[in-house]
Amino acid sequence: MMLSAIFLAAIGIIFTFLPKEASAFIGISAEKSGQLLLQILGALYFSFAMLNWMAKGAIIGGIYNKPIALANLTHFVIGALALLKAISNPHLYFILPLAGVYSVFAILFGVIFFKHPDPEIK
Repeated sequence: MMLSAIFLAAIGIIFTFLPKEASAFIGISAEKSGQLLLQILGALYFSFAMLNWMAKGAIIGGIYNKPIALANLTHFVIGALALLKAISNPHLYFILPLAGVYSVFAILFGVIFFKHPDPEIK
């Protein structure tokens, strides 16, 4: 939970406070509307990071904190699939490592979601 919180917070802070630079790096429109969308997306990423940070000490898995586990699983699976689809674009060299990180988090949250935290209960 802590690693996902830090990862999401970093993206959220960059998108919120450096939307012009982020849009240039990503290769999207640097117009005001594009910057506004990146700032809203940054707020979303940062909010998700805060959710994960606050839940880092809680028991997650099985029936415990299922909405948090499901939200993270959904985010990282959909994000990983979208990023893996975008790998075919050779101009976006940062996509491959990002897709790798998203895939790892998707797998880990899948394990958390489908496995009970108590090893004696299956």
